[in-house]
Amino acid sequence: MAEAVWPAGPQAQSTQAHPLTEARPRVDASVGISIRRLYKIFGPTPGKFLEPVQQGMSKQELRDVHGHVLGLSNISIDMPAGGIQVVMGLSGSGKSTLIRHINRLIDPTAGEVLIPVDGRELDVAKMSPRELLRFRREQTAMVFQKFALFPHLTVLENTEYGLQVQGVPGRKRREAAARWIERVGLKGYEDSYPNQLSGGMQQRVGLARALTNDAPILLMDEAFSALDPLIRADMQSVLLDIQQEIGKTIVFITHDLDEALRLGDRIAILRDGEVVQQGTGQQIVLKPADDYIESFVRDVNRGRVIRCRTLMQGGAAPVQGPAVDPSLVIEEAARLLSAESCEAANVVNSKGRHLGTIAMADIIGAMVPPRPEAQGAPAAGT
Repeated sequence: MAEAVWPAGPQAQSTQAHPLTEARPRVDASVGISIRRLYKIFGPTPGKFLEPVQQGMSKQELRDVHGHVLGLSNISIDMPAGGIQVVMGLSGSGKSTLIRHINRLIDPTAGEVLIPVDGRELDVAKMSPRELLRFRREQTAMVFQKFALFPHLTVLENTEYGLQVQGVPGRKRREAAARWIERVGLKGYEDSYPNQLSGGMQQRVGLARALTNDAPILLMDEAFSALDPLIRADMQSVLLDIQQEIGKTIVFITHDLDEALRLGDRIAILRDGEVVQQGTGQQIVLKPADDYIESFVRDVNRGRVIRCRTLMQGGAAPVQGPAVDPSLVIEEAARLLSAESCEAANVVNSKGRHLGTIAMADIIGAMVPPRPEAQGAPAAGT
């Protein structure tokens, strides 16, 4: 098989082609990152226990009897190109371990991490040290929970640091950094130091630094978890607004379901190093895979997750009422219907074509979570 050639990006130091690890033709252009059958066992001899784990050895036996820890078990996820893939779970579920496999800060015990580069899929797990270094510099950027800013550098210097490592000329990197500093709302703070900024402002610097690199993949490991609720919501809005402009492949780690539902085009929920369920937020809320997922989604505001296309009566004749997009969440549709004192709306696509209708009664019914199943009929006379 022919070797892949690394494309020269906008910040490439040279136009010379660089051979990379052996690659395969790209299969699906909608997939930005493909993780296949990924395992991670921590311990002195992880390879020795790979087959027993694959054959069903429990996480507890691996730890208590053999002194090894199972970090990830048979993870397979196709992450959307140009979209936001959220990976969520409680502490110890393996979500941060997983994201660190994408840029190989952690080496896998087995499995593939396939990234499209120049029309081919490259396996990060098989890259040489030189290939991996270049991959990290040019194809990925990372935003950390604890900001990870250099305390002795100014906002501008922190933001341009990645380009400085790549050897980009000073004027060009300062122009790029200044653009993203302004874009995240920090214009005027270019000469400030991290200790002069609030937590939310420091995280904006971290985001600006990652965006300045112009890498196609953005990794965000609990990037907003340390922020106060209002600042956190504001940063979520900033990210969504910027994503509309840049269309990066973003992997976002969180333990917060509301954050996952707001940000994620796709969501994967992990427990004990395994994927319990993956899909859109709407799929997870409406069809939880098991009791564990159901406990997560029980108190979710369903009106902010379910979209009009789900409740639409397809083919129904037009009604007297407002027009709504099929992707609009039903909470907004209900607000619109209430403001116009209408009982139903017409669902139309971006070209104005009538697709069906949605009724206020159906919206109200969908926003109320179903009752838990009765545990048994009450005894007579009680």
